[in-house]
Amino acid sequence: MEAISKHRTLLLLGAAVALTWLYLSRRKRQLRWVGEVSQLFLYPIKSCKGIPLQEAECREYGLKDGQLRDRHWLVVKEDKVHVTARQEPRMVLITATCDGGNLTLAAPEMNDLKIPLTLPKTNAVFACKVHGNEVQGRDCGDEVSNWINSFLKRSQMYRLVYFEDTMKPRDPKKEFSLYTESGKVAYPDLAPILLISEASVENVNAKLEKKVSTRNFRPNIVVSGCDAFAEDTWNEIQIGSQVTLKRVMPCPRCILTTVDPDTGIINMKEPLETLRSYRLCESMDHEIFKSSPLFGQFLKPLKWGTVRVGDPVYQITY
Repeated sequence: MEAISKHRTLLLLGAAVALTWLYLSRRKRQLRWVGEVSQLFLYPIKSCKGIPLQEAECREYGLKDGQLRDRHWLVVKEDKVHVTARQEPRMVLITATCDGGNLTLAAPEMNDLKIPLTLPKTNAVFACKVHGNEVQGRDCGDEVSNWINSFLKRSQMYRLVYFEDTMKPRDPKKEFSLYTESGKVAYPDLAPILLISEASVENVNAKLEKKVSTRNFRPNIVVSGCDAFAEDTWNEIQIGSQVTLKRVMPCPRCILTTVDPDTGIINMKEPLETLRSYRLCESMDHEIFKSSPLFGQFLKPLKWGTVRVGDPVYQITY
């Protein structure tokens, strides 16, 4: 009798598993058009100028254009702690582009500088800190270090480092309690992709005396054709026919939004103060975000591919 009972139990369990699989397999993956990609930006060096693109590869670590990858270069201080435009606003005026096998740096009143994309293995590898967490970077050499210091007019020695494929990435899940997904990033703040909508920027600008640009918010992907802050509700999206992205958490904003992307001047006030007047977290997570207003969404790529300006954006529901 005991053997029969066990057999029946196994049959019931098997039936339950089969029914569960049948239910999940029959769930319909529905796509609802919510807008289209209007702008794409890639930031080779963290906190430096974004490169506008018509198309880019969307990969595990974020956007990629040829040999340029989003936020794979980093400026650090002598103690190897990362430097951003929060401390050095003029960093937003430094442009990094790819020229053959070189990374070309340009900035106002500076001669262009070329450094190899593939660095000599004899160059030192540092354990750098991004928001208090260690991540490796290979030193790009004295010449580029002197160039950056000359442009920023600093006596302390800043250095540029590069994240290589063989290096151990950061896991945002270990850095921010609300980041629910395991992931891999090089030097971005939290996630591989940051998305905002044009309507959200227009909503903020309607409250400002001096208008700001989408570039103040340093997004990777900008969407048009949707309502303001509609992106807050997109848990999963598809771009075009291939790329799938999952929302992992909203983006808490800081004084970096107050840096003018055209002049490199920081005002320390707007649009941050206006955002604080109506975009503070009102849920149980208020103690985590505190005075940081929320604007834009961090996304994790689930399915890789090419994204293009003009691509339709679909909200995925089941």
